[in-house]
Parts: sequence; C-alpha cells; structure tokens
Amino acid sequence: MSGSEPGTGAEFEPSDAPVIGITSYLEQAQTGVWDVRASFLPQVYLDAVTDAGGIAVVLPPQPVTAAAARRVLAGLDGLIIAGGADIDPARYGQEPHPRTGAPRGDRDEWEDALLHAAIETELPFLGICRGAQMLNVALGGTLHQHLPDVVGSEKYQPAPAEFGTEAVQTEAGTAIADLLGDALDVHVYHHQALDRVAPGLRVSATTADGVIEAVELPGVPFGVAVQWHPEENAADRRLFAGLVGAARQHRTLKEQP
Repeated sequence: MSGSEPGTGAEFEPSDAPVIGITSYLEQAQTGVWDVRASFLPQVYLDAVTDAGGIAVVLPPQPVTAAAARRVLAGLDGLIIAGGADIDPARYGQEPHPRTGAPRGDRDEWEDALLHAAIETELPFLGICRGAQMLNVALGGTLHQHLPDVVGSEKYQPAPAEFGTEAVQTEAGTAIADLLGDALDVHVYHHQALDRVAPGLRVSATTADGVIEAVELPGVPFGVAVQWHPEENAADRRLFAGLVGAARQHRTLKEQP
C-alpha cells in the first residue's frame, strides 16, 4: 500500500479503499435533448473522497424506512451528508423565515434516516454545511434561519455562488482540533447556522463572532460535522482523510470473525 500526507490526498490500492456514500439531491437538469429530474452532486465532493483514498458512491433521495437506511449503510464504510437546500423548519418546531428556502422533504427524510442508522451502527460520518445542520436537527437541535439577522452582515454567504473566507478556532481535545490544529481559514457559504445545539453534540469550532462552524458526536468512532465547505479546498484533504481512515478501521472491525 502506498500513500501521501493527508493535506495533499492519498493513494491506496483499490482493494483497500473504503467505500464512502455521499448524499445528493434531486434537481431539474438538462443534458443533450433531455430535461429531467436527476440526482445532482458537485464533482468536488467526489474528488475530495477519491483524493483521500476512498471510493465515492452517490446516494440519491428515495422512499425511506429505518430498515432501508440500515440496508444501504451495510454496503458502505463511511457516509457524507452533503451541502444543499435549507431544512424544513417544521422539523425543529419553527415557522419558515421569509428567506428560508422551500421545503425538500424527500431529502430531509432520507438524510435523517441515514444519520440515525449511522449513529446506531457506529458508521463513520462527516456532515458538510447542510449536513451539520441536519445532524443537529435530527438529534433535537434548532437553527438560525437567516444568519444575517444574528451577525448583521452577509459575509457567510456574500453573493450567489461566491464563497466567503472565515477564520475558525477549534476546541482543544476534539476530533476537529486533532485533524486540523488550533485554527484555520475556511470556505463558507451558508445563510443559516446552528442555534440550540442538540443534546449529546459537542461544539468543536467557532468563528470570532460566535457562529458555530463544527460539532461532533462523542462516543462514536468518527461523527464530525462542519458548517464550512472543505470539499472546496483541494490543497487540504485532512477532514476527508480522517473520515477515510475511520472508514477503513470500521470495515476491518466489521470483517473480523
């Protein structure tokens, strides 16, 4: 087996590479003569997984039960809950803010079931942006529906399709700090954020103005969620290398007699 430093990606033999499922969303898409609903996921997520030595599998929203979610995860070594549309505020007991997007119930139900199944089976998982919010809501937390109302600026989502850059401080003794160090600059693109943190979650990174940028679930092998977009930084794959490493250990334990 050969490899490289986590910040620059890693190369592994295909037989050793863990399989990482990444959630996607259904969007109207045009290709050739077709204009149809299709599963959509930016390639940067796939690249982030493969750069870190994993095999990426796309998981589209679909009719879901707890049993179906467990069956899907049985074929995976790790899970990423990707970024995307706003979560239905009814899921955390609020009326929608005027700037909250239209509900996407199919994805909310799918990812909620996958997260609960991943926690139950101790499957390593990483939440990204919406994924961090989904983890918090799934476990009983709430969201700020429009962050500019809280911080007084649009800096966390400066313009359509334009990422901002923010400095985050990590909390000592957390998985995030172990992977990324004391502080780093990150790509941000979110108009919502965690408000009341769900029971059992630990805040592991914040900005200078108090916005929660990472949480984790102690007691599972790897349960990390970040509000920022690490997939946008091709020079730093440490989070994905952490997930892939945990996924490889999970598979090894699962394969033991």
